[in-house]
Amino acid sequence: MCLSIPMQIVALENESGEFAIVERREGESLRRERVNLMLIGRQPPGTWILASLGLAREVLDDRERALIEDALAALAASLAGRYDSSQHFTDLRDTLNDLNDRQ
Repeated sequence: MCLSIPMQIVALENESGEFAIVERREGESLRRERVNLMLIGRQPPGTWILASLGLAREVLDDRERALIEDALAALAASLAGRYDSSQHFTDLRDTLNDLNDRQ
């Protein structure tokens, strides 16, 4: 199974904008990769994207990025044996609460 992760464009590799250098902080380390922008087109530095296997799959807005980051944090906590349901997926809890309130 492959996961797509949010990464931020820090530079375009060339004038065509076909490839970008992206990065993401993971704890104390900085992960840097080269990704192809073919599916999303040229994007300016600072743009957050969803990347998988060297390919930018979509442009992320702040809300989408926050939801994905929360899901990745929940996965990491679960794998480390520290998952607390009150700390993750607040968007799903809020939706369920809204649905229950309507009944």
